[in-house]
Amino acid sequence: MNTFVLYLTTVLIWGSTWLAIKWQLGVVSPDASVAYRFLIAALVLIAWAILRGKDMRYPKRDHFWIAVQGLFLFSTNYYLFYVASNDLTTGLVAVTFSTIVPLNILFGKLFFKTPVTMRVLGGAVLGLGGLGLVFWPEIKNFNMADDGARGLMICLLATTFASLGNMASARNQRRGLPILQTNAYGMLYGAMFTFVFAFLSGSEFTFDASIKYVGSLLYLAIFGSVIAFGAYLTLLGRIGAGRAAYASVLFPVVALTLSVIFENYTFTTEAIIGATLVLAGNVLVLARPEHISSFWKIKKEC
Repeated sequence: MNTFVLYLTTVLIWGSTWLAIKWQLGVVSPDASVAYRFLIAALVLIAWAILRGKDMRYPKRDHFWIAVQGLFLFSTNYYLFYVASNDLTTGLVAVTFSTIVPLNILFGKLFFKTPVTMRVLGGAVLGLGGLGLVFWPEIKNFNMADDGARGLMICLLATTFASLGNMASARNQRRGLPILQTNAYGMLYGAMFTFVFAFLSGSEFTFDASIKYVGSLLYLAIFGSVIAFGAYLTLLGRIGAGRAAYASVLFPVVALTLSVIFENYTFTTEAIIGATLVLAGNVLVLARPEHISSFWKIKKEC
């Protein structure tokens, strides 16, 4: 896939998973649901890798870093997001998660000495400001004195873990580890970590056989985990953590569109302006300098 297709795939699938996560809440505990999700995804990826004749043998050191990726990217962060979804609205969870953009830029600079340009920073700020307008009614009504404060803190912690998982993935790709196998093992490790946590915390391993739960579980496992993570991590290795993570700024916009279709959401003037700012910031971050220059017909002399 080219970069645009990878980016579009990531945004559309992960933008729709917020609704599917909401459908997971209720009968089954969040840790059990996360464990089921990534166990299914891991088994699918392992089977696919074996069928394609991929080498599944790696040194212990690489398995350690794949396990770190699994812990942060396929376990702890998602468990915390599921928990936070009980206290926060979908829009506010999405807004909080979009802070992964500056976090990835910060951690990329810290761990990999990745240069940070003013264009990337400006685009991230523009996009986050746009999201603030899109979800301004939810932000305005947020009361730090109620359970929402707990949800916000959990969501920020989950986003930090997700960003650290991105760094572990970037490290593995720099080591030359293929995405298919590292995702397969990483999701298996993530499922194992979550199963152990659920057991130690006393959670019951129940299951909801309803069409709503099973359908959303399979969608999250196959599309939200196998396909979207493959596309996103490929994108991360190709264009860098900061620019790849900017896809998360568009997730809430997709979620908002689904709310219009399924929940009769009505766009406000602030939401329209905010969505426009998000798209403008997206173009600013992703466009290469030479593309911006040619757009404005400005020739740069080297």
